[in-house]
Amino acid sequence: MAKLFIKQAQQYSKGRPSYPEELFNFIASKTPCHDLVWDVGTGSGQAAKSLAKLYKNVIATDTSPKQLEFAAKVPNVRYICTSPKMSMSEIETKIGAESSVDLVTIAQAMHWFDLPTFYQQAKLLLKKPNGVIAAWCYTVPEVNISVDAIFEKFYTVDVGPYWESPRKLVDEKYQTIEFPFEAVDGCDHNGPFDFKIEKVMDLDSYFTYLKSWSAYQTAKEKGVELLTHDVVEKFTSAWNEDGKSQKIVTYPIYLRIGKVGNLY
Repeated sequence: MAKLFIKQAQQYSKGRPSYPEELFNFIASKTPCHDLVWDVGTGSGQAAKSLAKLYKNVIATDTSPKQLEFAAKVPNVRYICTSPKMSMSEIETKIGAESSVDLVTIAQAMHWFDLPTFYQQAKLLLKKPNGVIAAWCYTVPEVNISVDAIFEKFYTVDVGPYWESPRKLVDEKYQTIEFPFEAVDGCDHNGPFDFKIEKVMDLDSYFTYLKSWSAYQTAKEKGVELLTHDVVEKFTSAWNEDGKSQKIVTYPIYLRIGKVGNLY
């Protein structure tokens, strides 16, 4: 997965939205202790920097050193580059001992994982029985009727063939992703729970986000420029229709959250 994001690491850092405080406050309210978080697939640290405000320590890991170069430097966040397939000994050396982690988070990344292996690792590390795992994705940006109509064709027809198959789990709002964890206290299911990102963007920022997609990089490697002159002209016309250069762009978020429970 990491290789898909290496070449556009800077665009990923600049183009990807930050997550809302409401999301992290909800997650933090479900963890009895706030000592240690493992943020997996941290990328450039979009989630880690927010978690650091609510937890004493955050260990943020990624398999891409290039992505980590652009991560926000925060005193209580330790960024670690890991091998794509971590052994249990590497897990214990780099992350922590069995039952030492209060929260495991995965932001916009779990659909890339080997889930059976990852869940085994998470269950080992999480405190029993109330350690929490929270994984979320966000789907396509929503601007207005005109821009979204251009986007819909671009996303499904132009970009569609270049998405890796795990992207389907995002399109399905994490409803179909395997998630074998108990509902957290105060909830009667383990999600998805709905949140949203709102970000003020101009057209250049919007294009930077589109260029941060793994599918965009895959197409470029095959000699295909998805943002052709014609496509850019259509987006530009739709974006400028209301005479406002900046717009509020909404990204729907879908959260799966559960606790590890007693494994024995």
